[in-house]
Amino acid sequence: MKYILSPDQAGVLARVAHARALIAFDFDGTLAPIVPDRTRAAMRDSTRALLASLARLYPVAVVSGRARSDVAARMEPIELRHVVGNHGMECDGEHLGFTGDLAAVRATLARELAGAPGVEIEDKRLSLSVHYRAAPSHAEALARIERAIEEVDRPIRVIGGKLVTNVLPAGATNKGDVMLELVEREHVDVAVYVGDDVTDEDVFELDRPDRIVALRVGEAATSAADFYLREQDEIDQLLARLVELRSGV
Repeated sequence: MKYILSPDQAGVLARVAHARALIAFDFDGTLAPIVPDRTRAAMRDSTRALLASLARLYPVAVVSGRARSDVAARMEPIELRHVVGNHGMECDGEHLGFTGDLAAVRATLARELAGAPGVEIEDKRLSLSVHYRAAPSHAEALARIERAIEEVDRPIRVIGGKLVTNVLPAGATNKGDVMLELVEREHVDVAVYVGDDVTDEDVFELDRPDRIVALRVGEAATSAADFYLREQDEIDQLLARLVELRSGV
C-alpha cells in the first residue's frame, strides 16, 4: 500500500482532479470517527465544511452499511449526488439487486443470542448488524455470535467488521457492485473510494486501478486497497487536497 498524501503520490490525486471523477466515501471510520455509541456518530465540523466544498466541485457519494435514512440524516444539509445504505442495497431510494427476507434469520439470532451481555442486533430490514462493542469480553461475544450464525438455516453472507458482524442475504448487492453502477451512471473516467473496514474490501478487490482509486483508512497488509491514510483524522487533509486541486483546474 502507498501513502496517498506523500509527495510521491501527488500525481494520483492530480489525475483525479483533472478528470471526470466521482468521489465516494464510507461513513463510520472514514468521514466520521468510530465512537462507542453508534447513534452519536458524526463528522467533525471541519470535515463537514470540506465535504460540502467537495460536493460543489465533484459528484460525491456516501456508501454506508447503515440504513440509507440513517446515514442521509447525518449528511444534512450537504447536497450529495448519491447516498447509498445497507452495504449497497439501498441507492437513492431504490433497492438494487436481490434483497431477500431476513426476518427468519433475525429470529434465529435473537433466540441464540438472548441474554448475551453487550450484544445487540440492529435490524436494518435489508441487512442485520450484530454489535458487540459493549460486551465485557469481545472474544467471548464473537464466539457466541459465530455459534448463533451456525444455527441459521437460510443462505446468508456474513461479513466481519470493527466489533460488529454483518449479516446479509446471499447474493445481495454489495459496495463493489454499487460503485461500478455509480461509475456508469455518472459517466466518469475515474472514481475515488475511501473506506476503512471489511465491507469496503468489496470495492478494493475490484482491482480496477484504471477506473477506481482504492483508498483505505489505516494501513493493512491484508487489504486489497492500493493506497491508505494513516488515521481517520487525515480525511480532512485528503478532502482539502481534492478541493484545492479541483479549484485550480
